[in-house]
Amino acid sequence: MKVFVTRVIPEEGRKLMIDAGIEVEEWKEKRGLSQEELIAHTRDCDALLSVSTRLDKDFLEASSHLKVIALHSVGYDHVDVTAATAVKIPIGNTPGVLSAATADTAFLLMLATSRKAFYMHKSIIKGEWGFFDPTENLGIELRGKTLGVFGLGKIGLEMAKCCVGAFDMKIIYHNRSRNEPAEKELNAHWVSFDELLEQSDVLTVHTALTPETEGKFDWFAFEKMKPHAIFINTARGAIHKEGDLLKALQEQQIWGAGLDVTNPEPMRPDHPLLNMPNVSVLPHIGSATEETRAAMSVLAARNIIAGLKGERIPFVVNPEVYK
Repeated sequence: MKVFVTRVIPEEGRKLMIDAGIEVEEWKEKRGLSQEELIAHTRDCDALLSVSTRLDKDFLEASSHLKVIALHSVGYDHVDVTAATAVKIPIGNTPGVLSAATADTAFLLMLATSRKAFYMHKSIIKGEWGFFDPTENLGIELRGKTLGVFGLGKIGLEMAKCCVGAFDMKIIYHNRSRNEPAEKELNAHWVSFDELLEQSDVLTVHTALTPETEGKFDWFAFEKMKPHAIFINTARGAIHKEGDLLKALQEQQIWGAGLDVTNPEPMRPDHPLLNMPNVSVLPHIGSATEETRAAMSVLAARNIIAGLKGERIPFVVNPEVYK
């Protein structure tokens, strides 16, 4: 059995597959594969372990011989899951293990934005650390403020815990269904989407990208937020409309923003958001810790091993493939 891996992954996952008797071929060039290259490389393989690679209907139909595809991510909006199911390929992801790391990134962005930290660091590099003016470059405090969570799942819950523990923040949230355990643990309150916009001092996004959430945070949403509110997105860039976010910041409709995700990715280096005092942008590093990436590689490897044994994969996103 042979698996093709679209990036070099942590040794823990690679070793797990080799110890299971699977031949591992990794793509080691520092560039993404074209679809034609990906099809060619998987032609003589039994499985695919995909890192940040778009898998559309054409690829899946051309590679219908694959017994399993494991994603090195929890998100799967870059995969045509319906097409995969149609050709009987189970798709696996890596849920759970990146919740804390991603929540830490959201917390980092919130705090950095509230104190204009990224912008002030750039001012040192530019040689602008000089005359002290006690009225310039002031941030805002977070203690006792209201955190609004759009998508109070595992990651959102970890972020809420951080904010309660560090700053005694009040928690409100909007989900399609109530999260009663979180309500009891954190005294969190479910609110409507409009109430979330109107009441949040910090609004943090932790939901999947779906047709319903795509473009959810547009000008009309930002217009309803508090003028001193901070918008945080560590989920998917397409959930907010970047042009509308820029306008909301320029017109002081909201106070600041922290982004680990943009649309498109990568963000162009001359994007105006990158030079705004009250904006913090990171290059999608939510899961980028040694421990988390190693754990992700292990879950992906477990999906590959089970799939090649003809077993139900443990972290399947299209369980209907087994019906």
